[in-house]
Amino acid sequence: MEMEIGKGKKGRMAFGFDDIAIVPSRRTRDPEDVDISWEIGGFHFKLPVLASAMDAVVNTKLAIEMGKLGGLAVLNLEGLQTRYEDPAPIFQEIAGFSDEEATRKLQEIYQEPIKPELIALRIREIKEAGVIAAGSFTPQRVERYYKIALEAGLDILFTQGTVVSAEHVSSRCEPLDLYKFIASIDIPVIVGGCASYATALHLMRTGAVGVLVGVGPGAACTTRQVLGVGVPQATAISDAAAARTRHLDETGKYVQVIADGGMRTGGDIAKAFACGADAVMIGAPIARAEEAPGRGYHWGMATFHLELPRGTRVYAGIAASLKEILIGPAHENDGTLNLFGALKTSMATCGYENIKSFQKAEVIVAPSIQTEGKLLQKIQGMTIP
Repeated sequence: MEMEIGKGKKGRMAFGFDDIAIVPSRRTRDPEDVDISWEIGGFHFKLPVLASAMDAVVNTKLAIEMGKLGGLAVLNLEGLQTRYEDPAPIFQEIAGFSDEEATRKLQEIYQEPIKPELIALRIREIKEAGVIAAGSFTPQRVERYYKIALEAGLDILFTQGTVVSAEHVSSRCEPLDLYKFIASIDIPVIVGGCASYATALHLMRTGAVGVLVGVGPGAACTTRQVLGVGVPQATAISDAAAARTRHLDETGKYVQVIADGGMRTGGDIAKAFACGADAVMIGAPIARAEEAPGRGYHWGMATFHLELPRGTRVYAGIAASLKEILIGPAHENDGTLNLFGALKTSMATCGYENIKSFQKAEVIVAPSIQTEGKLLQKIQGMTIP
């Protein structure tokens, strides 16, 4: 539905997770009969979740624990883990910054060069623990370093940026040709982010096995403020899911849609799947884990950009163990623990047996869903902000 913004411009309505709700079907189901497992690139996971490739979220220790719990953690192969042999003191230092100095100090810390030998070391550390190793490079650096990662045993490669397109144009350098690059690699490649039907479709046509959907919704991201760019996640995921259907019709190949960012609670995650996601990538919820390297702090992937930071350092707090955050048990009633137990219960309540069927759930636009009947919670300070 288009609306007139002014005489010379129209715009389509778009919706975020807070704007919608999932409608129960005529059937309910036992949660123990619900299957939320996920497969991509020939790998099988018990949980359809990826930990974001952000320095405060994933180090080798958390990646190993995530793998043992049935999910996948993505290591930032251009981050602190590959710039510092012992990054622990750096994380301690970052936790001590005042809010006013945090961005400037992060810019200084990230001027330390990436060390190729540390890329290989971190991947080997994950592989030696017997779990799947996934790592992320930006399009600007992936061709420089990817062979080191592959030789070390990387299983899944992510090529990630604020916005990644299949048709980057530059008069200053030779841009990355995703079509040729992906075709030349023997392991699965996932690309993103994107936030529109057209961009998602073009990324799918590059040969990627998955696309990351989300521009600016993360808790520590300021892209929407700095650049004015982004699409609310419910609409962005639905558009990418439509692109997936068209690509499947054209090629017979199913490309995974991975919702990236903007999810804080089990309800948010359930809505992402109901809008068409195959899996979710989350950062801030995992930054709250006891095992996370950030000591309760969390910062965006472009916070330390030397010329135009598009992220900030936020305090997420330390809530529970990674296991409790992902699969419980929960001891809080705000939806921030046992995220995937909540997903199973949501699917069971609505009568769906697996993720593919849940993607077909009825969704309504419901602006009052967060406040209806919640006056006492609001008065008593219990309403989730």
